[in-house]
Amino acid sequence: MIGRIRTYLIRYSRLQTGTVSYLTLVQEAELGLNLEISHEKSRLNEMLAEISLTEHEAGRPPLSCLVKVQGSKGQGDNFYKLCEKMGMGEWRSLKQDEEFLKNLIKDCREFWRNEANFQQFAQGAAAD
Repeated sequence: MIGRIRTYLIRYSRLQTGTVSYLTLVQEAELGLNLEISHEKSRLNEMLAEISLTEHEAGRPPLSCLVKVQGSKGQGDNFYKLCEKMGMGEWRSLKQDEEFLKNLIKDCREFWRNEANFQQFAQGAAAD
């Protein structure tokens, strides 16, 4: 399921603008999760965190910056705490900085829209 989420988010960063809601991600990536059930939503959050940690460790932007809770302006505390864990700064400061999230999303799009990066790092994302 992690591979499907990563593939979806790579494609999304290349082809779409804005961010994707949890619900849209679950439906379009055909994850079969029910977000009304707290442990299934937690599982999705854990998978998004794992993907972003892996991407960050490889020197790539965290893909989970593209996923937001429907109706919210941006990311929840867990996202910023994850960024703090990745060494990007203190989470409360990151959350206050309006440019931080915008820049992450911009970096993510630029990275994945670069054809060489896509070919080298997407690992079959176009074929799934």
